[in-house]
Amino acid sequence: MVKILALDLGTNTGWALLQQSNATAGYRVTSGTINLKNDRFQGGGMRYLRFRNWLDEISQCSGGIDTVYFEEVRRHLGVDAAHVYGGFLATLTAWCEDHELPYQGVPVSHIKRQVTGKGNASKQEVIEAVRALAYHPKDDNEADALAIIEWVLKGAS
Repeated sequence: MVKILALDLGTNTGWALLQQSNATAGYRVTSGTINLKNDRFQGGGMRYLRFRNWLDEISQCSGGIDTVYFEEVRRHLGVDAAHVYGGFLATLTAWCEDHELPYQGVPVSHIKRQVTGKGNASKQEVIEAVRALAYHPKDDNEADALAIIEWVLKGAS
């Protein structure tokens, strides 16, 4: 069984886990979000420790991850968002290296184009397109992770 984790990195990280059987070509997708916001009593690095612990937990619960894909953001609306994303990206890539897992960033426009047909689709358009594929994302973060899974299923082009 192949297990692929897709992530939309951020304070509210969207995730989707594809478990695909080699024998039957069937698959199962589970998804959700994890809130990694610090409270006022936590140091700045706590969100990254919680994220790393969550990665350990999802890997253990799924019986191991084979590959990780993440939304590769090249432009942020603010400095704080860029710093937070960079911290999550560093944590994720270090975790993957430590576990000898392949990982790949997927440009935002590729994800949007795969699921909606246009690379500049709005968050709402991505949510609607993912819902049309019979998923039930709670927000745009989970929808983005599910869209990455669809990108993988369609041959990652």
